[in-house]
Amino acid sequence: MLTKRIIPCLDIKDGRTVKGVNFVDLIDAGDPVELAEVYANEGADELVFLDISATEEKRKTLANLVKRVAEKVNIPFTVGGGISSVEDVDILLHNGADKVSINSSAVKNPDLINELVAKFGSQCIVVAIDAKQINGVWKVHLVGGKLPTDLELFKWAKEVEERGAGEILFTSMDHDGTKNGFANETLARLSTERNIPIIASGGAGNIQHFIDTFKNGKADAALAASVFHFKEMEIKDLKKELQENGIPVRL
Repeated sequence: MLTKRIIPCLDIKDGRTVKGVNFVDLIDAGDPVELAEVYANEGADELVFLDISATEEKRKTLANLVKRVAEKVNIPFTVGGGISSVEDVDILLHNGADKVSINSSAVKNPDLINELVAKFGSQCIVVAIDAKQINGVWKVHLVGGKLPTDLELFKWAKEVEERGAGEILFTSMDHDGTKNGFANETLARLSTERNIPIIASGGAGNIQHFIDTFKNGKADAALAASVFHFKEMEIKDLKKELQENGIPVRL
């Protein structure tokens, strides 16, 4: 059985790690390179760095940060934010990233997924989907959750897989930062309908939430930020509890 992955997420703004609630009210959470090193040593399976202001401010994710992280950590890490071309991905992978995450650019130009997969392989390409319920329908949002679209979550996830993406990182904007648990019913549907790994994001508040998203949400990996950044739980304690609950993890 494949082990379930625990992935700390570092949202980057102006070179610092930040954390908010429902994508707003950002507060500083520390130096991303220092945090990355701590998480790698604590047993994180992977890391995700999202430059949350990159798309909005129309600038490129800092390759320099990627290089610094690659020098310090020995676990896979994904970088996202403002990536819109083969050249952008090439730079990040050459500087040490293992995967890239695309979001707004994929919605605006779905052929980009095919181009990136053809050039770098499915295993490198993660498509992030930020969505919230509007009148009972999960709608995809862009630009760090600021721009609603008419695109429906499950339909878009299907297209993303068909175009060759290796993973989907699904963030429920309704759950983000609330610490009330993941969107497990939606995650379970995504995991059942799709054949690529689904990373759960948005809502982690305690260890039980992780147990629930792996058991009920059928997620392949769980991503969280503030519970790790502010030392509300240790990764090693989380993994021990997961193992005791019959969930396979790498210790």
